[in-house]
Amino acid sequence: MERDNQKFHGEGRRKFVKQSSLIAGGLLAMPLLSKANYFSGSSDVIKIALIGCGGRGTGAAIQALSTKQNVQLVAMADAFADRLQGSYDNIKDALNEAGKSDRLKVSDNNRFVGFDAYKKAIAEADVVILTTPPGFRPIHFEEAIAQGKHVFMEKPVATDPAGIKKVLEAAAVAKQKKLNVVVGLQRRYQNSYRELYKRAQDGIIGDILSVQVWWNQGALWVKPRKPEYTEMEYQMRNWYYFNWLCGDHIVEQHIHNIDVGNWFKNATPASAVGMGGRAVRTGKEYGEIFDHHAVEYRFADGVAMNSQCRHWKDAPSKVDEEIVGTKGRIYCDRAQIVDHKGKVLYQFDKKKENNPYQTEHDELFDSIAKGEFKFQDAERGAQATLSAIIGRLATYSGQVIEWNTALNSGLDLQPKTYAFDAPPPVMPDASGNYAYARPGITKYFS
Repeated sequence: MERDNQKFHGEGRRKFVKQSSLIAGGLLAMPLLSKANYFSGSSDVIKIALIGCGGRGTGAAIQALSTKQNVQLVAMADAFADRLQGSYDNIKDALNEAGKSDRLKVSDNNRFVGFDAYKKAIAEADVVILTTPPGFRPIHFEEAIAQGKHVFMEKPVATDPAGIKKVLEAAAVAKQKKLNVVVGLQRRYQNSYRELYKRAQDGIIGDILSVQVWWNQGALWVKPRKPEYTEMEYQMRNWYYFNWLCGDHIVEQHIHNIDVGNWFKNATPASAVGMGGRAVRTGKEYGEIFDHHAVEYRFADGVAMNSQCRHWKDAPSKVDEEIVGTKGRIYCDRAQIVDHKGKVLYQFDKKKENNPYQTEHDELFDSIAKGEFKFQDAERGAQATLSAIIGRLATYSGQVIEWNTALNSGLDLQPKTYAFDAPPPVMPDASGNYAYARPGITKYFS
């Protein structure tokens, strides 16, 4: 691959792609492809399994079941029975209201609970929806691809570099098997963003000089500890506040904006440096994550992407991206392009906006029904996730974090054993407090 700093960030990007290519090239001939690749039309039922029955999983299942194809939800899996039941009830209500109750076909025997439940649910389906806390995403994606299933998986696709490597390996197998994979970075499926990107590629703002991205919002939910909870269950119920499960909000949420920056730049960052901490959200109930991050990403050509994300109650919210070029700038949220004197060069007609969450599924299931192989989102999902991860490592350590160093570090946050009576990777002290990173003190790489 030739060096082109406008498209790729250099050695880091090339090695990232090369690694996945080598993985694919080293595979032996695959067995006969799953029948999921050969749907010929609406007369064929496309069977869906939902892995992870929280709010996002419930929403994703409803969206999948709202496509025009002949689809049925046939299996569900979650670590918790109460979450599975709640999701089932909400899906049932939504389908009844839409007049599509015949699409819910989850028998009692196909409701699987526990850490290994995903394997059983995947076996029942042609398409798998992966919406558990992201720490589980690599092993669930690996299993879905091993079983020959098409996949919709939410972002992020991992919480640590070891998970990124696992996703890349499975992505290579998915390409060999011609399995469609869509990742829930929905801005790439949104009409306004697609139109803005198209015009950026046509040169309307010239060469990109800088990128600014934000996900600043208020506080989120916390679930109180109950006496019957083991430490593992408590952390899984409050997954957002533990890095092995969530990756911190820079990874779990801000990945959307970071991905937009990567997308418009046609590159991934070579390095990250930044600052962050726990200024407001300091209680033990907030686990180990920070409440704010500010990161300066650098692409190989020297262009910076400045990133902010925070969770502060009663502070102004901003979730947006701005791309500045030699001829003008793009304001993504307002779907507008202007020159440097403020003249509007392009304004997207908001009447033509779509629901990108629905479009993700519409396009995925259309491709599956036609027997097409159109979606290979896993690799770029891994790129966006690693971009966010190096931002977290930078703010936690206070050091410059290089892309290649992080990718090849082997850093693994996952527990040795997935069980409710097993210890999670981080444990509270006698007062119930969790250790958290100290910039300038915490070290990841020598």
